[in-house]
Formats: sequence, structure tokens, C-alpha cells
Amino acid sequence: QVQLVESGGGLVQAGGSLRLSCAASGRTSSSDNMGWFRQVPGKEREFVAAISGNGAIISYADSAKGRWTISRDNAKNTVYLQMNSLKPEDTAVYYCNLGGRLLNRRYFPARYWGQGTQVTVSS
Repeated sequence: QVQLVESGGGLVQAGGSLRLSCAASGRTSSSDNMGWFRQVPGKEREFVAAISGNGAIISYADSAKGRWTISRDNAKNTVYLQMNSLKPEDTAVYYCNLGGRLLNRRYFPARYWGQGTQVTVSS
């Protein structure tokens, strides 16, 4: 019994910033890896970033490196994605995932997804 709720999305101008949050509840563990993905209509869900349960291992997609930061607060069962220097091509629905596997800094998602939060970046 796991529930994930994303928040923090919105409409911003290019170059702006957003901070996404994903709060987990239910049968979760601090050992659970978590990841962020994004998706636009008609395209596959795309990996953005992931973090291990203890925060020691972090992985980013090339599109996120240098701009965004994933972090977590296990006391709050929450993972964050700080998104700076946003571009119009970042426009998507952003989802978090709980319990996937991190292998060679590649994140393989589990079946636990949130409902998503919309990020729209205007040019």
C-alpha cells in the first residue's frame, strides 16, 4: 500500500526555476530508491534523475546534468527535484517512482508511480 503525490509544477518562463516534490506514504522504506521521469503526449516516459535510499548514489539524464538537483528527506518520506534554467523543451508531466533498481547508475522503475505534476515552460 504505497501512494506517491507529486507537487510543485506550474507555468514558468524560460530560464526560470521550479522545485518539484514527491511525498510517499504507506509501506515505504528509507532504503527505497526513487526516481523522476517526464512524459509528453505521444512519447515514452523519459528518465530524468534518480537517487538511492541513503542518497549516496545519484544519477541524471544528460538533459538534467548541470541544471537540476535531486535530493531526498527520508524523515519526511519526500524526494525533490530542483529545476533551474528551465527550457521550453522541459515542458512535460513529471512523475516520481518508488522502489526501482539502481544498477550502474541506471534506474529501472518499479510499478509505483505518482499522478504526475504538469510543468510548462514558455518561450
